Amino acid sequence: MNATTATDAPARAPRADKVAVVDEVRQRFDDAEAVLFTEYRGLDVGDLAALRGQLIEAGCRYKIYKNSLVRLAIESSAPDGALDLLFGPTALAFCGKDPSAAAKALRDFAATHDALVIKGGVLGRALLDGDQVGEMADLPSRDEVMAQILGALAAPLNSLASMMNSLLSEMPGLVQALIDRNSLEGENNQ
Repeated sequence: MNATTATDAPARAPRADKVAVVDEVRQRFDDAEAVLFTEYRGLDVGDLAALRGQLIEAGCRYKIYKNSLVRLAIESSAPDGALDLLFGPTALAFCGKDPSAAAKALRDFAATHDALVIKGGVLGRALLDGDQVGEMADLPSRDEVMAQILGALAAPLNSLASMMNSLLSEMPGLVQALIDRNSLEGENNQ
């Protein structure tokens, strides 16, 4: 009789629910502009709900997954060092179009809740440490940048409009001067 060892046994197929979670995490990573890693040890349910609410306002989803499942989901696509952020109780903030708003929400929450630790993040293909996430929080939000761009575009248009208004307001005087000049020339020619 042959004795079967653990290494000889056929590999078990992964459970469907775990496969679904890995696929979900992979999809969220692919769709996110940035993913911020936090440690939430010591936060109660109410604190986590408040943080989730602030992150939703910043266009971000805050999720807790098993670190092993996150590793499986991102090991082939994450930048070097990202897997090192998966230690201890880890929650992920999947950021949409404005990662700086999410970083601000996390930083502000961490300022009043010592239990929240910002470990780092992934922005595009770049790995960020906790300090760099803090620096990202100091960047203007997407809405602020758009307002600045619109303001810069509007400035020349405002100048042009002002110049046109000035010309239009001077037009009656110029027309009257031409009429007066033509009248004087007509009198001189007679």
